[in-house]
Amino acid sequence: MKMTFADHVIDFNSNLQYTGKLPKGIRIMNPFREQPQVMGIMKQFYRRFYGDHHQRQIIMGINPGRLGSGSTGIPFTDTKRLQSVCGISISGIQTHEPSSVFIYDVIAAYGGPEKFYHDFYFASVSPLGFTAVKEDGTEINYNYYDSAALTKAVYPFMVENIKKQLAFGVDRNVCYCLGTGKNYQFLVKLNEKEGFFKTIVPLEHPRFVMQYRSKRKQEFIDKYLDSFKEYSH
Repeated sequence: MKMTFADHVIDFNSNLQYTGKLPKGIRIMNPFREQPQVMGIMKQFYRRFYGDHHQRQIIMGINPGRLGSGSTGIPFTDTKRLQSVCGISISGIQTHEPSSVFIYDVIAAYGGPEKFYHDFYFASVSPLGFTAVKEDGTEINYNYYDSAALTKAVYPFMVENIKKQLAFGVDRNVCYCLGTGKNYQFLVKLNEKEGFFKTIVPLEHPRFVMQYRSKRKQEFIDKYLDSFKEYSH
């Protein structure tokens, strides 16, 4: 029997691991191995919204953050939106992530989660996240491009996992890149080398919108929707 889109994603997430070396002070963050409840939630979510053979366009983020997919296993989805919008409850942990707030405003404007997830699949340039340990011992989110040494260390891992995800049934005509700066610059260079997509469309990162442009949020929601419309099937 042919695997559904959900089967592909669940298999991919279940087997994700990074075995290479990392620069000193950087730790890999793998929610599927670190948080016991994440695996079950992730399976519920993808079976609910991706249990079909429909081709989807890809929206590419940077790498998972601790409060979004680091806590739920689902990109740009904190526990609040997982419960209130997707109807999937998670016990023992509650996270509120501003990027998730913006993305779910986009999803609502698009027509709701069923419609949105039927057409789009969220991925990240690095499917696993990173944290750096500060001098006082606290962990902070770290991005794959925050140091040249980290980018170099995880480059083969990132390329291999983008290739795996393209095989799920992803439309390679367009990739929407979240982040108009470093993530976009890296992805454009990577795409020139690997030929993953015909077009890469940069969109302001949800975190940037919520942190620095929150009063103009609607303007950015409209920009997302206009871009989706322009490159729709």
